[in-house]
Order: sequence, then C-alpha cells, then structure tokens
Amino acid sequence: MYSFLLALIYIAFISLGLPDSLLGSGWPVMHTELGVPVSFMGIISMVISGGTIISSLLSDKLTRKLETKNVTVISVLLTVVALFGFSLSNRFWMLIVFAVPYGLGAGAIDAALNNYVALHYKAKHMSWLHCFWGVGTIVSPFIIGYALTNHTWNGGYRIVGLIQLAISVLLIVTLPVWKVNKTTDEKVGKSVGLIGALKIKGVPFLLIGFFAYCAAEATTMQWASTYFAEVKKIPAERAAALASLFYIGITAGRFISGFITDKLGDRKMILIGTAVLICGIIALLIPTDSYIAAFIAFLVIGFGCAPIYPCIIHSTPNNFGAENSGAIIGIQMASAYVGSTFIPPLFGLLGNSAGFEIMPIYILTFFILMITMTELTFRIAGSKEK
Repeated sequence: MYSFLLALIYIAFISLGLPDSLLGSGWPVMHTELGVPVSFMGIISMVISGGTIISSLLSDKLTRKLETKNVTVISVLLTVVALFGFSLSNRFWMLIVFAVPYGLGAGAIDAALNNYVALHYKAKHMSWLHCFWGVGTIVSPFIIGYALTNHTWNGGYRIVGLIQLAISVLLIVTLPVWKVNKTTDEKVGKSVGLIGALKIKGVPFLLIGFFAYCAAEATTMQWASTYFAEVKKIPAERAAALASLFYIGITAGRFISGFITDKLGDRKMILIGTAVLICGIIALLIPTDSYIAAFIAFLVIGFGCAPIYPCIIHSTPNNFGAENSGAIIGIQMASAYVGSTFIPPLFGLLGNSAGFEIMPIYILTFFILMITMTELTFRIAGSKEK
C-alpha cells in the first residue's frame, strides 16, 4: 500500500505537469488565431499564476481541514474544468476566465503534495516525483504539435483534458489508500501562518531564491518555442515540438538525480545542477544561425534545473522543522508563482522591443540570484548538510 500510494502521487504529478507546457508550446499559433500580440501570453500566465499564489498561501489551512488526498482530487478536477474551457475558447477573454480555475487547482496540489512527500518520503522520491511532473510536460508539446498539424490548438487542450479527467477518476476511487501514512495527522498543531513563517531565520532568503529559480524556469518553459520560431526561424509546428527539449532534459535529470540525491544531499545537488545549467546557457550564447547549439543548450539547461526545485523543497523540513514545513512550503509555492507571474511576461515585453536573442542573459541573471539566496538559506538556517 505504501508503494501504491507513492505511485498515485506520481500520477497526480503527471496531471500537474500536463497543462504546464501547453500554453508555451501552442502560443505561436494561438495568438495569431485569436488576433492578439505574442506578448499577451503573459496575461494568461499572470492570471494562472495569480490563482496559484492564492491557493498556495491557503494550502496549509486547506490541507489541515480537508487532508492532502481531498485537496489533490479537488485540484485535479479544477484543472479538468479549465482545460475543457480552453478547448472551447475562441476569444482571448475566454482564456482569461478559464485560467482562474487552472491556477487555483495547480497551486493547492503543488504545495500539498510537495509537503506530503517532504515529510513522508526520502529525497530520491522527491526527485522522482518531479520527474513525473516532467513526463507530463514532455507529453503536452507533442499533443499540441499533433493538434496543430491535424486539427487546431483547441484539440490539444481537449486531449489533455480527457487525460486529466481519467486521472481524477483514478484518484477518487483510490482515496482509501491514503490511510497508509496516517501516522502523521495533518490536522494536528497550529499553522505558523504567513507572518510567523517570515520571522523564522533564513526564510526570507529562501523565498527570494525560490522566486528567482521559478522565474528563470518559467521563462525558459514558456518562451522556448517562441525562441526557436523567432530567433532560429523554425516553423511554428516544429518549434512547438522542440519546446519539449527543456522538459526532456529536466525529466531525465530528475530520474538520474533520484539515484544519487540521498547520497550527496540536497545542498550539493543544487550546486551541481546550477553548474550544469550555466553550461547550457553558455551554449545558448554561441552566435550561430543553426538551431543545433540551441537544441543542445535547452537539453542541458533542463538537465541542470532538474535537482534544484525538488531539493529546495525537500530540504525545508530539515532547515526549518517539520512542524513549520507545511506553511513554509505553501509560501514557497506562492513566491515561486510570483516569479512565474511577473518575470516571463516581462521577458515577452523585452523580447518584443529588444529581440528574443536576450533570453540567455535574462535567465542567467535569475539563476545567479537563485544560487546566492539558496546558499545563504542553508548557512543561516544551520542545515546539518555540508
């Protein structure tokens, strides 16, 4: 039952990853059909991220009241509603409306499941958990590419919506399995709250670092397809598929990380990942019209990003105590989505005015901020890891 529950959580994270790469992959065609500028993708992502910020901040209270299993099911069902709504949309304002339930669902499940795994499972499982998120993000660009070739972008959202619906049904019928980890009652204790968490030594640095990482990751995810189309002059359908390179790199990296994270520890894995992704950014800076260097670069950047997110999350109970991890991880998710909300749209505006060639320098800035703040967090929190 223990392993079966872990498998269900992995599947739930596939459902979290499936919609994440849809918008960026399909946007080069979507914005044309909807008659809006390319930078308007930032508006949709801001609405989605706004919902995730709200639900992430409330996740600790929701989990204590409803338990992780129920928060998970409700969240997946909200994304099902959003995806079918996108599939029916033929006006830009309709995308904005259905972006709301998607954001609310994504934030709650992200914070709840991350905290659950951080408390109940080893670091390797956190890496593999996010590997399954990557599986979802890899599949979606190919679904959108297929839809653009054979139907319309709406069909891609409809296909993913059906997959999400099947996952939600599976989660509902297997709710009793969650009793296996009943040893830690999620309703025990009082939430430290937003203000209380911010007063804990090292937490503000953690939030800034997580903000910076997710800002860079989200920018890379959302604008990779546009980068290939605008900078490398690749057709939109092919660019949508090439956007999966980042997701392939991050998914493969997380699978491999799972075998070594317990041995090296969260802190060392974050440092190694940062060094690798910087190598990828350097490859992206190579001045050539060929897309081969960019092809390799996005793979390497994704591979380097692989251990960072799960290791930051998994280190939270160790750095700040299990009793505070639920509230802190919820706030971490909120800070992450603040980065995802405002930084990718800003890149869209800068890309329109200065050219999308600035992408490597843009994301490098945030990765440097991330590793600086993360190292300060480990030192100030007095982590046992060396």
